[in-house]
Amino acid sequence: MLPKIPEFWIVNLAAIRIGAVLTPFSMMLRTKDISFRFQTFKPVSIIAHESVVDTIDQVEVSYPNLKTKVVISESANRKKGWLNFHQLKDSVSADHKCADTRSDESSMVFFTSGTTGQPKMVEHSHSSYGLGHLTTGKHFLDLTSNCILWNLSDTGWAKTAYSGLFAPWLFGSCVFVHGMQRFSPFRTLQILSKYPIDTFCAPPMAYRSMVQENLKEYHFPKLELCASGGEPVTPEVIKSWQNGTGLKIYELYGQTELVVTVGMCKCIDYKPGSLGKPSPALDVVILDKNENELGPGEIGEISLRKRDGKIFGLFMGYKNEPEKTKKNLTENYFHTGDVGYYDNEGYFWFIGRNDDIINSAGYRIGPFEVESALMEHPAVVEVAVTSSPDKDRGEVVKAFIVLKEQPSSEEEKSRLIKELQDHTKRTTAPYKYPRKIEFLQELPKTVSGKIMRVELKEREWKKS
Repeated sequence: MLPKIPEFWIVNLAAIRIGAVLTPFSMMLRTKDISFRFQTFKPVSIIAHESVVDTIDQVEVSYPNLKTKVVISESANRKKGWLNFHQLKDSVSADHKCADTRSDESSMVFFTSGTTGQPKMVEHSHSSYGLGHLTTGKHFLDLTSNCILWNLSDTGWAKTAYSGLFAPWLFGSCVFVHGMQRFSPFRTLQILSKYPIDTFCAPPMAYRSMVQENLKEYHFPKLELCASGGEPVTPEVIKSWQNGTGLKIYELYGQTELVVTVGMCKCIDYKPGSLGKPSPALDVVILDKNENELGPGEIGEISLRKRDGKIFGLFMGYKNEPEKTKKNLTENYFHTGDVGYYDNEGYFWFIGRNDDIINSAGYRIGPFEVESALMEHPAVVEVAVTSSPDKDRGEVVKAFIVLKEQPSSEEEKSRLIKELQDHTKRTTAPYKYPRKIEFLQELPKTVSGKIMRVELKEREWKKS
């Protein structure tokens, strides 16, 4: 559980070398999030930044399996129960032999949000990411040993493994790191102007914010490739960025379970708004509900066809969830859950998710996590969470809530909305809080009593 500091990279590489299975936690997680991850991943050791040790200690009271706690701190003062990373590092022997790991052994686990339950554990082997990101670096990021790459992703997300760890490592590229705690479009543009960064990876929200600045005031002497992933970039943002900087935005499409699957790379003609073309290592197809492969212009699920029974860069499965793995990874295909189509020239186009995942500014948020947090508030009877369109973030979290007692005035209503938002920020990671809240007398339900999120979502998006 580390921010963007050099030790994050040291720990990742060390875990690979000794054969340990590592999972990265976002620095924004709260006690409830950490507790769930402890109970499911069952770690025996944690390496954390000094700013989060108190939060971890709160969780550890009910989790006795943690044998070793290591803190990365600028202070020499020892926190009770924690070993100091730098003191340990200075005392270790230089005589070290790497673990003899197999390509199909577990290496990393990433937590990814689900729509109807808690986050799933996506398990990767030493080869799925370790070799799989050869295509990410070579074909989509165009990396060489002369490149300097800056990736804005949170250390807890797989995108950091994509562009911040494996792709540059495989090609000997330099990784640029900046300890910016909160994203600032002004500061980001300044950094790109000041340092010799030639490859830049950022979520669409970052580009949406930066094009609001006067881009003509900045000069990027080394910047050559600007990549984006997590959600599609709108044509207006692409156009504004290109007009202001003279640079294109190259979209990359992948998932935590995969490596870059489809992308707009330099070696193909540029089509604004398209995801690009498939990786040469993958057979990407569009399927109907019966797993029939569809032709150009036909809308269906973006899926990957197996080659000789395997898919390059594919995860090992959802840890401890064989049925979920079997549902997505069938005899011949891996189902992404995303809907799209490809045109007559082989370019793929994204339409949306076929489930309820909320993709806000590159952060994937499962409704269940937010609903669970809100249900803990004493004023809430029922809640349904879905996405709502937003000009800056693409979409944001919206909560539809049935209350025990309706607010008596607009002032009380506003106060309660803020109270519920603050409660969510305290209960779970702050980026998950509902930026919009609407109070309803009742929620739409099926005959069996299940809340119909899809009806609320459709109603919300029809307003835009």
